[in-house]
Amino acid sequence: QVQLVESGGGLVQAGGSLRLSCAASGRSFSSYVMGWFRQAPGKERELLAFINWTGGYTYYADSVKGRFTISRDNAKNTVYLQMNSLKPEDTDVYLCAAARTYSSSARGYDYWGQGTQVTVSS
Repeated sequence: QVQLVESGGGLVQAGGSLRLSCAASGRSFSSYVMGWFRQAPGKERELLAFINWTGGYTYYADSVKGRFTISRDNAKNTVYLQMNSLKPEDTDVYLCAAARTYSSSARGYDYWGQGTQVTVSS
């Protein structure tokens, strides 16, 4: 089992940057594909990016491509999401998740963090 804890959210002005971190417990972190999602109240979770076990492959949703960067440090059991050029429409709860294999659907992820709030002011 994997427990995930996100951090790094907060309030930022439009055009600013934030770096989210997701710390994982357990010794099997490197065996999981890691994803970042966001979710607005009453809406489905939206996949933003995922990264494979070694960090050698990444995927980005069109909505964040060129602005967000996902990375991981397996020695620290941590996955990151660097978010640049933030827009007010990026305001949401951001969650990290772990999956055994590639998945672009939230249903494909087995473990979830509690989420961290990101608010972008105009």
